[in-house]
Amino acid sequence: MYGIVNKAIQELVSEQFGSDAWIRVKQKSGVGVDFFSSNEPYPDDITFKLARAASEELKLPLDEVLRAFGHFWIMRTGKERYGALMEAGGSNLHDFLMSLPQFHNRILLMFPQLCPPEFVVKETGTGAMEVHYYSQRQGLEIFVQGLLEGLGLLYNTPITVSQTQTRANGHDHAIFAISWQ
Repeated sequence: MYGIVNKAIQELVSEQFGSDAWIRVKQKSGVGVDFFSSNEPYPDDITFKLARAASEELKLPLDEVLRAFGHFWIMRTGKERYGALMEAGGSNLHDFLMSLPQFHNRILLMFPQLCPPEFVVKETGTGAMEVHYYSQRQGLEIFVQGLLEGLGLLYNTPITVSQTQTRANGHDHAIFAISWQ
């Protein structure tokens, strides 16, 4: 993953729990990188080590950390670092979700070594969609759920997100059901 992901984990922990908590997370993780360059790729293992260390340090379940990170990614990292791209996705939740499959194509222009996930979005009714999530990375489904919930926050649209299919049950991808009024 690119350094921007690891920097966002650092920002989340530092802002919500203090810089001392981040120092302890780094120490517990065993990650020997002092500074993450946003535009440089890093092994995925570093990101997972940081997330597990944050879970341990903050005494929160790993799923809770990853979900909160999804919210933070949208509300902070997405708005600040990808503002124009986020705005190009649409002016409301529906339009953004419909444009989600093309989002990473635009990101690839900035991060050419990115191995992005693939999203397929299907409308299932008025105010209801399914988001199919395909990724070669394991263990990020709850992060994606947090991202989707974060989009509801961004667009000031109360939503319900539930995972209806998981890779842990032998499927080749995850499916999230999203509904709003």
